[in-house]
Amino acid sequence: MLPDKTTYVSCRTAAQVADAIRDMVVRGAPAIGCAAAFGFALDSKNKSNLKKASDTLAASRPTAVNLFWALERMKKAANPEAEAVAIFNEDLAANRAIGRHGAALIPKGARVLTYCNTGALATSGHGTALGVIKTAFAQEKNISVVACETRPYLQGARLTAWECVQEGIPCTLITDNMAGHLMSRGEVDLVIVGADRIAANGDTANKIGTYPLAVLAKRHRLPFYVAAPLSTFDPKLADGSAIPIEERAAQEVTGYRGVRWAPEGVAVRNPAFDVTPAELITAIVCEKGVILQPDRKRIAVLAG
Repeated sequence: MLPDKTTYVSCRTAAQVADAIRDMVVRGAPAIGCAAAFGFALDSKNKSNLKKASDTLAASRPTAVNLFWALERMKKAANPEAEAVAIFNEDLAANRAIGRHGAALIPKGARVLTYCNTGALATSGHGTALGVIKTAFAQEKNISVVACETRPYLQGARLTAWECVQEGIPCTLITDNMAGHLMSRGEVDLVIVGADRIAANGDTANKIGTYPLAVLAKRHRLPFYVAAPLSTFDPKLADGSAIPIEERAAQEVTGYRGVRWAPEGVAVRNPAFDVTPAELITAIVCEKGVILQPDRKRIAVLAG
């Protein structure tokens, strides 16, 4: 409902949480992991079938690895409720650490381009890429944000812009296809985005449209940073080619909230994510620090 109004949705079973994740009531990789943990805990409290709860939650969205990471922890937990709270608190602490490490990369007066939504709405609180921006702003670095709309679901226009307004951070909204123009005119100093899954070699899946921003940043010699907690790293996948890419419903592309702008009968593709190769990434920021020029060895050393 944002930014028009704020609505809270109550979930009382794992199935309801899975529906909320699938329907984008809950979105953002860390928030999905936290929500799944609480969904599992709900069914544990309700004395429901926990294998069914786990399978239902796992089927809600395929790309964000935090979902599966959280469920693996929950299945091993002796006290599911306490474990879910621990996952939530750990994510919040990780976000604040990411903010501290990442803010050191942002110079004073920087014009920071970001994509999708990676703030408090996408995490347990504070945020990843937007959390870095918030921390840098709190350090009085006099920075400003260029927020891409993030089509087709408009998370940048509806959520990132809203969070920046709430925080008092100067923010300019652009359509996704304006980014290259602004870079060419020297109106962007760096790019920072979040991630939904990072392969062992540093290839990174994020919201569709991230990959062309990385290519543009490379062309214009701009730093391109990824901010994500360790729960987003997937060491089991050698590279980005193995990351599953979710394909979402056609109606997200053909219109929005009851307004249709595409002709009936047209074919539609709606991949929700793309993969940015590690060689286009200047650094990955996680709660343990900054991985410059990420590759398999550097990631393994810092992420353990």
